[in-house]
Amino acid sequence: MQEVAFTLANGIAYVDAAVEAGLAVDDFAPQLSFFFNSHNELLMQIAKFRAARRLWARTMRERFGARDPRSMMLRFHAQTAGSSLTAQQPENNIVRVALQCLAAVLGGCQSLHANALDEALALPTEQAALLALRTQQIIAQETGVVNTIDPVAGSFAIEKLTDEIEAAAQDYISKIDAMGGVLRAIETGYVQQEIQKSAYEYQQAVDTGEQVVVGVNRFQVDEERPIPTMQVDPEIERNQVARLDALRARRDMAKVKPALAEVERRARSTENLMPAILLAAESYATVGEISDALRRAFGEYHESVVI
Repeated sequence: MQEVAFTLANGIAYVDAAVEAGLAVDDFAPQLSFFFNSHNELLMQIAKFRAARRLWARTMRERFGARDPRSMMLRFHAQTAGSSLTAQQPENNIVRVALQCLAAVLGGCQSLHANALDEALALPTEQAALLALRTQQIIAQETGVVNTIDPVAGSFAIEKLTDEIEAAAQDYISKIDAMGGVLRAIETGYVQQEIQKSAYEYQQAVDTGEQVVVGVNRFQVDEERPIPTMQVDPEIERNQVARLDALRARRDMAKVKPALAEVERRARSTENLMPAILLAAESYATVGEISDALRRAFGEYHESVVI
């Protein structure tokens, strides 16, 4: 419920800002897309995605007056849940990721990222990354679940969960609206407090055994079998530093400095930042230098920790 509500509340803030800037909702809304997590509870996750799609369609139609059907479509990318990956018995993560991928596909995702089995330990090895890719490909090519739109629609359990999540997420959004919008909710620490509370409650459930995590608090093994992990060659870092030094030595600073100054100037105004950022990149300003120009204008965000 929180994930749907906070994600869509962010979307609402973007649409509000675009409309306030003078854009017609049907001119830009068809280009919007979202990013969701896909976790372990198969039916709950499918219902979550369905609820998000339904709630966004109603929001765009009733709140913003969208008329183009494309404006009401919730396009989303899903990534499997990194927080569900375990360092204990990491091969179990193969099963977790497969189920999470399946939930995202059944829920209607447009694109998908499958985590690798070893990501609780290190960056994925090439073999682990290939297996994650094959997981997606098997779902796409062998299961047939991609051949039907909303294939689980009509199931009593799915429809009931969808209704419950949609209603609870709408309650969250209404509460956020009453605070003055999601920006205000973030500034006051409300969003962080809700997330921290949920994380604490989940960890308590794991610690007490109420929430079973296979291989962690149940079905443990006496001796873990080590698996290969990615080892990054330090020479890669040295090579990258050398490349960056060479770039800075050969670029034309007479172009870089005014380009960065223009990024900062526009950041302090209401002008479109993208042309200035593109010009800075074309002048071979680095990502760090462009980010520093933005930091000078906007400052740096520090999350409010609320107990």
